[in-house]
Order: sequence, then structure tokens, then C-alpha cells
Amino acid sequence: MSKIIHTDNAPAAIGPYVQAVDLGNLVFTSGQIPVNPKTGEVSADIVAQARQSLENLKAIVEQAGLSVANIVKTTVFVKDLNDFAAVNAEYEKFFKENNHPNFPARSCVEVARLPKDVGIEIEAIALRS
Repeated sequence: MSKIIHTDNAPAAIGPYVQAVDLGNLVFTSGQIPVNPKTGEVSADIVAQARQSLENLKAIVEQAGLSVANIVKTTVFVKDLNDFAAVNAEYEKFFKENNHPNFPARSCVEVARLPKDVGIEIEAIALRS
């Protein structure tokens, strides 16, 4: 049986989906764009966008009773792969700051367009052990 995860500390779903689904041992998040949940704003800076998307993921996995250290897989969607080095540096910093024992497995793909014309979207799978 699955449980729906929702927190006001991440942006509300802007379509027919939920922030995450908890299957007991696995939590699957929906893709998180860099919308600040308090202000609704999106920074123009790709590094700030990467951080906000990651902070949104963190809020969701924490709502599920987990931490960033439980994230085992991410998928990163970027509008421009030329931003990869900057995004990668912020991604590494985030996981180190949040005491991830290693780094999650990851895929990163360039896409033509993202909701609200943001530069990045990140989704995650977390494991409850």
C-alpha cells in the first residue's frame, strides 16, 4: 500500500501528480523544479536553481521521515548541458553538506524545455533501510 507524501516546505504540485509516493521501503519523488515554496519565485542563476531543487527534494524526503543520506538515485534534467559543471559542483556540495555517505546513482539529461521555463528539475528515489 502506498502513502502520499506532501509538505508545504516544497512547491505544491502544479498538475495531476503528488510530491512523492512512499511505498514503505522506497520513496519516489516527483521532479522538483527550483520554485521557492515560500515566495513562489525562481532565481535566474542556475546554481541557485540547482540548490533550490535539491532543497525541495530534501523537504520531501524529510517529510517521509528520511534524510538526504537515504537518497539512492537521482535524475537531473537540465535545459543546457553547458551548465553541467556549475550544477555538478552545487550537487556535490549539497550531498556533502547533508552527510551523504557517498553519492547517489545519477542520470543527467538535457531536455528541450521544463515547466515554468526553469533551467533544471531533479527527481529522487530514497531507500528506507
